[in-house]
Amino acid sequence: MVVAVTADMIGSRQLEDRARAQRTLDDAIARVEDDLPLADRALKPTVGDEQQGVYPTLEAALGSLLLLRLALPDAVGVRFGLGIGAVGVIPSEAAAAGISDGPGWWAARAAIDHVHKLEQRQVPGVRTWVVAHDSEPAAAQDAVRWANAYLLARDQLVSDMSERTRRLTYGRCLGRTQRRLAASEEITQSAVSQALASSGAAAIVEGFVQLGLR
Repeated sequence: MVVAVTADMIGSRQLEDRARAQRTLDDAIARVEDDLPLADRALKPTVGDEQQGVYPTLEAALGSLLLLRLALPDAVGVRFGLGIGAVGVIPSEAAAAGISDGPGWWAARAAIDHVHKLEQRQVPGVRTWVVAHDSEPAAAQDAVRWANAYLLARDQLVSDMSERTRRLTYGRCLGRTQRRLAASEEITQSAVSQALASSGAAAIVEGFVQLGLR
C-alpha cells in the first residue's frame, strides 16, 4: 500500500517572511527524517508552497506526519493530503528522472482539497485527510475510514496544543523520558507531566505507539 502525500503551507501568501517559513519547514522535515526515517521519498518542495513525498505504508505516513506537525512552530502550519494508490513515473525528455504521476497522486489531491473544505466549515482544527483511489481494494477503503476517524480527533488535539506541549509530545512519541524533556525545556518534571496530562498528549502518544513504529 503506497501512500502519496501532498502538503501545503497554510496562509503562505500572508507570511511576512516566506523564505524563513520555508527554511523552518525544511528543517522540521529533516529533523523528523533523522529521528525516525519512514519515508520512501521524504517531503520535498515542488511548486509554490507545495511539498510532495511517498511513504511505504499508511502507518508510516500517519506517524511521520504527526511528528512533523508536532515539530513545527505556531508560525508555520501545514495541511496534508494522503492518497492511497499506485505511483509511477512518466518518461519525459525535459525531466531526467521523469514525472511522478498516478492514482496515488490524484487521491492525494482530492484529500487535501477535502481538508480545505473541512477547515472552512465544521472542523477548523483538521489538517490531514486520507483518500484511497477507486481502483484500490475494499480493505484499503476500510482502512481509510478508520484512519480519517482517528485523524479528526488527533488533529484537533494537536491544533489546540501550545508549541511547548507539541515539543514535549514529540519527545514522548519517540520514547524520551519526562526527566530528559524537563531538562531540555528548563522546567520541572512536574510541569512536563501537567502539560502532557492537560493537553490530551497521552492519547496522541498512545496512538503513535499503536501505529507500530517504535
